[in-house]
Amino acid sequence: MRLVIARCQVDYVGRLTAHLPIARRLLMLKADGSVLVHSDGGSYKPLNWMSPPCWLDEREPDAAGQFKALWVVSNKAGEELRIGIEEIEHDSSHELGVDPGLVKDGVEAHLQELLAEHVETLGAGFSLIRREYMTAIGPVDLLCRDADGRTVAVEIKRRGEIDGVEQLTRYLELLNRDPLLSPVAGVFAAQQIKPQARTLAEDRGIRCLTLDYNALRGTESNEFRLF
Repeated sequence: MRLVIARCQVDYVGRLTAHLPIARRLLMLKADGSVLVHSDGGSYKPLNWMSPPCWLDEREPDAAGQFKALWVVSNKAGEELRIGIEEIEHDSSHELGVDPGLVKDGVEAHLQELLAEHVETLGAGFSLIRREYMTAIGPVDLLCRDADGRTVAVEIKRRGEIDGVEQLTRYLELLNRDPLLSPVAGVFAAQQIKPQARTLAEDRGIRCLTLDYNALRGTESNEFRLF
């Protein structure tokens, strides 16, 4: 991972445009190919970012001499993140090694187990290929096959937020590079899914599924109810 603290201007050019005026920011270049622009606020969410696969082109100063360097990050869709660097205050690289992945809490682990047992919850004709399917950046919760024989990656959360969608997006980008698996669709499954996470998932072609934990456990029964 490369960490750069710099005074910079950031412009995103793609389906929409966005501009960040010159300020001191943290630029994070991760081994998975993603580039993130952070400020000292806003919690974990970057101000702007480019998801992998993307490519960084570090260019010389522009003709106007406004910046000492210009970074152009582009993806296969032709979108660009243009970072004009006025001054670099820190630049370091760190080898983090292979991450063992997130250890899920009891509910998430049980949800994964239950959904694997009742994979038809995902849709008619679904079958399980494998739980905890390992990739270079961590395990996919469930790898399945739908009724049409297409591979489907399922990410399971107790509470579905934007970071879970980003995690599944990274898995899908890796899995779709494998000709034996592609095309790979995605399902984001959680007990609760925040509206922002649902919007992002649907924008990326990922299906959202709200899970009923009690129904999966088989505790929902009308046998002894009066009404």
